[in-house]
Order: sequence, then C-alpha cells, then structure tokens
Amino acid sequence: MINIQKYSCGLLLAAFLLSLAACKKDFLDNTNKGKLTDETQWSTESNADIFLNDIYGSLPNYWNQPENLDNFTDDNDAGFYYTSYNWKQGIVQPSSSDYTVWGGITGSGDLVNWPTTYTNIRKCNTFLQNVKANAANFSAAWVQKRVDEARFLRAFYYSELFKHLGGLPIITDVPDRRTMDSSEIYHSRNTFEETFNFITNEFDTIAKNGYLAVKYNHGDANAGRPTIAAALAIKGWLELYAASPAYNAATPAAGNDPYKIAGFNNFKAERWSKAAATFKELIDKYGNGKPYDLFTDPSAIWYEANEYHSEVLWDRQVVANIMGSSFEQYGGPVWILGAYYTWGNYCPTQELVDQFAMANGKRITDPSSGYDPQHPYVNREPRFYDWIVYDGAPYKMDWMDRQDTIYTRIDKVRPSKNQIDFGTDDVGNTGYYFKKKLNPLVRPGGGAVSGANFIYYRYAEVLLGYAEAQNEAVGPDASVYNAVNLIRKRGGVPDLPMGLNQTQMREAIHHERRVELCFEQKRFYDLIRWKEMDNAMNVDKHGMKITNTSPDNNSGVWKYEPVPLNHPHVFTQKMYLNPIPQAVIDQNSRIVQNPGY
Repeated sequence: MINIQKYSCGLLLAAFLLSLAACKKDFLDNTNKGKLTDETQWSTESNADIFLNDIYGSLPNYWNQPENLDNFTDDNDAGFYYTSYNWKQGIVQPSSSDYTVWGGITGSGDLVNWPTTYTNIRKCNTFLQNVKANAANFSAAWVQKRVDEARFLRAFYYSELFKHLGGLPIITDVPDRRTMDSSEIYHSRNTFEETFNFITNEFDTIAKNGYLAVKYNHGDANAGRPTIAAALAIKGWLELYAASPAYNAATPAAGNDPYKIAGFNNFKAERWSKAAATFKELIDKYGNGKPYDLFTDPSAIWYEANEYHSEVLWDRQVVANIMGSSFEQYGGPVWILGAYYTWGNYCPTQELVDQFAMANGKRITDPSSGYDPQHPYVNREPRFYDWIVYDGAPYKMDWMDRQDTIYTRIDKVRPSKNQIDFGTDDVGNTGYYFKKKLNPLVRPGGGAVSGANFIYYRYAEVLLGYAEAQNEAVGPDASVYNAVNLIRKRGGVPDLPMGLNQTQMREAIHHERRVELCFEQKRFYDLIRWKEMDNAMNVDKHGMKITNTSPDNNSGVWKYEPVPLNHPHVFTQKMYLNPIPQAVIDQNSRIVQNPGY
C-alpha cells in the first residue's frame, strides 16, 4: 500500500471516506469525498487516487492470520484446528466456500481465493477503464504512472491465484450486464500458457515503460507503490515457477490435462533461459547496490525500523494499532519469562532444523562436519541462531526487561512450561519455535500492534532464482556460484565447494532456498513446482524429544531423540493444484474443473 503518512487514510474505500477529515491535503479542494459520484470520482487526480488506494487496501496481509503456507509443508507443524491439518490428510473439496484458516477444506489458498481475487481484478479494470475515459481530467504523467500501478496490481492478483489454480479467465474490461449477452459475460478459463503469458507480459511492459520508480526508501511519501524492479522480480519468479518440472512437461504434475489448464503440456528448455535472463536484467540494472543489494543483517530484515532497506522489492505496508500486524501473537515461544504470550503456531520440524549447516558450512550429514547428535545445537551456522528457538536457547527481545532461556526438554526436576508434551495445547510438539520475522519491539498478545511491513519479494530471491534458472539452462557456471555464495556469505556460511556438477548444484540451490527463505511462504511453492510435494508430504514429520537418562535427579546424560509427530500426511496427485470452487462452476458452466476433482 501507499505511504500517505503510511496511509493513515485507511485500507478500504469506506475507511478512506470516514477518515477524510484527517486526510485532506488540499484545503482548496471542497469536493465532499464522502459523497463521490461516478462523475466526481474521476474528475480530479486526488479523487481518482481514492479509488486506487482502495485497491491497495485489498492487498493480502499475510501477517494477520494464525496460519500461513509454511503450515502446508514439511517445515512446520501447526495445530489440528487449522485448514492445513485437513489438507495434510488429503481433504480438499471444491464444494467448500470456507476460505478461513479455521479448518476449511478449500485447499491451500487461504486469503488467495477466487471471489476475493476477481473482486480486486474488477476494481483494477474499473479504474483503468475510467481513467482512460476521463483522461482529459488528469495530467499525462499521472495517467502513465497510475495506469501502470493498476496494471501491476491486477497482474499481482492474477499471479497469486495462478500459482494455486493454473489457467484463469483473463478479464481486462468491465462488462455491462445491461447490454452484453451471456457469451460476453461468462468467460471460460484461458490455458495455463495464455494465463502465464498475460501476467508476465504485463510485468514486462510495466518494466519497459519506465514510468514507475526504481525503488522507494523508508519515509518516502510513495513508499509501498510498485516499482520497476518489483515488476521484473515477479516476472522472473513466475518464469522460474512455470519453467519448473510441475508445469514444464508433457504431462503436468496435477495429471492428465485435456484443456491445457494445469501446465504447458510440453517441455521447452528455453523456459529456464528466459527466467535467468529476467533475473540477470534486474541484477545488472538495479542490483549490486544500484540500489538493490542484500541487507547486511539477516536477523533484522523484517524490523520496522529497517523498512525499504536495500533488499525489499515489494511489500505490503501496515501501521501499528491502525492496520497493524498481529503476527507476534501467533508465533515464537508460548511461555516467556513464565507468562503465556503466544499461540505457538510456528514450530519448525526436525526436518527443517537438520537443513541448517554447521559453522564450517558443511551439512550435518557430512561425517567431517563435526556434528554431534548429543550436542546438536553446538557450532551451527549463524542463521540457525538468528531464526530458530531450540532447547536451551537464550531468548531476549527488546520488549523484554531481561533475558529468558527457552527449554523444551522433558525435565521432571525443573519442568518448563514450554516443555514438549505432544498434546493439543499451544505448546509446540516439535521441540522448536522460530523467531524469524518477529518484531522485537512488540510484546506478543496485544493484537495488531506491530507496524512492520510484510515483504512479498526480496533481493535474495532474485539471486537464488537466477542461480537456479541459470544452472538448469547452462549448468553451474561462475555466475551461479557467485549468486549462491553471496547469500551464504551474508548468512555467515563459507562458499560452496568448487567442482559441483549440475545435479549437485541443483541440490545445493534447493537446500539454500529452504534455509534462507524458511517461514516466508516460499517452501510450499517450491515443493509444488519442483514436483516434490508427494515425496515430502506423504511421510510423517519429526520433533526432538529430549530426556535425561536419570530423570528423577538429572544425574544422567541428556538424550536427543527425533520422534514422529504422528500427524496425518496424505498428498495425492490432484493436490498439485487447488480445485476451482464448485459455486463458480455452478454459476458459469464454461469453467472447467482442475484435474482429479
């Protein structure tokens, strides 16, 4: 969203109108914006901006939900009352219209759903249509910039739904139901390729137009609006996504696809090259500090004070206590300094914890790494200590008056309230919590009190996306090594060993994405596009059970035992895509269902 005093003028149009008195910027503008008509809405730039700002207000705020896409992966273990718990049992039904996180069966979309998305797309189309019709009321520079902003937002909304559903009806106008017949109102689904081409061409055109800024900085009045770099970043990501095995194949991952809505239905190696070229364009033009680069401190990427640092490509603005984030209430240790604070929803699995390397950069499975299973949290890489809360971890956020130590072990002598119990209370079942992305200034449990923006895309993804696409296109050349090693160096991890072949580099890149981007809603899409979700999700996940061999007095040794979580995991082929809602098909017989549903 837009930083109009960090958009104190509200999220939605109604909020804008109600708070108008606090938002006036021009005392000579006497239009009553609480009573805008079709005529006055498009009579001035400021009036038209109100409509566009409403569209910004509909951007998904992934902070404010107790479940995110990481719950649908092998990285996190969440509560049994969430939609992900049903999804992990293979329960997905087109008939459901419950898009909440509370035990729905619509699939993994959560806030990304058909009704909400197409409402937002219609708003974008309405804005574009009316700006064109009333262009004489606006300056040419305003029209150029605002039109590309609206096209960016429309493409972004399409892209979020595309990743879950495949081919979509591409609608770029606002039909007049009074004059149009049903053949013009009811659209069929475009193919996967047509949908992909439309979205990526929109981002490409926006980048080439050059009307948007390259970057905004903290405090800029327009911070939160789209940028040229953001358009390239999302274009590259979608090209990477579509070039991956789930879609770039004769038969898509979701199954037989007679309507060509679930994938390209062919393989083309050049799709990898195209993704690499887009990422390289961004890196060459705007990366390496011109102005985008990796932020120096991985632990502070999401801090409110650091908003719009060098790594932020596209984010969703929030304002503490007005339209803030309640993320801190949902994750992190449940009990802090003896008091109950969080819901404990974000609990890394042992599978994720094992991905973090040793301080020497070697994987814990390497016999020469120095890893000791009886001291598993010693000499691990810096990102492990930055982002994971483990048994015996020191825990100190800025809002705390003193440091705590978080114990998850089963200890009869000195029991901890965070002690793993494998029960149904808020205490996690894995023996781990996370602290990545938590706002250190915010005391959990106070509602939407955090003002830290939600970052959709950051520069680290550009480097990792380039490395993956380039490796698939030509193999592990020097530029691939450089991109991955920049991430590792910033994370305090030594460079990759030289001499890796393409397969080995692919595994290294996949591993680096899992660690660097953990708990950023990226793992879900990676497992889908790599066609690895069935392997990852059809097996049980593990937690760490820690007990003393002499539990009555702790005179023995502490034993570290990975144990199954015994939570259901069922993933079937059709789940590579979500179902089209049955209500949509009932209303429009031209919409065909995804394979398998």
